[in-house]
Amino acid sequence: MSELAQYLGTGKRKTSIARVILRPGDGKSWINGRTLEEYFPRLAHRKRVLAPLEVAGAAQTYDLRIRVHGGGYDRAGAIAVDD
Repeated sequence: MSELAQYLGTGKRKTSIARVILRPGDGKSWINGRTLEEYFPRLAHRKRVLAPLEVAGAAQTYDLRIRVHGGGYDRAGAIAVDD
């Protein structure tokens, strides 16, 4: 029985902590059970979350499942970990 390839990661920013699961897929993202657009209504936050995948050219080939807690607007920074 073959296993689904997936990658796990943790990001932190100030008081926000994010746990990310990256799986092969078609580019869908869920954050705390909601879509990326529902969770981050501002375009700047959505771009910050997807920036690492955009740079790697893999934005449309992986799905993201994210659990994040703590903090306020720095949640996008905890997910992206681009600093």
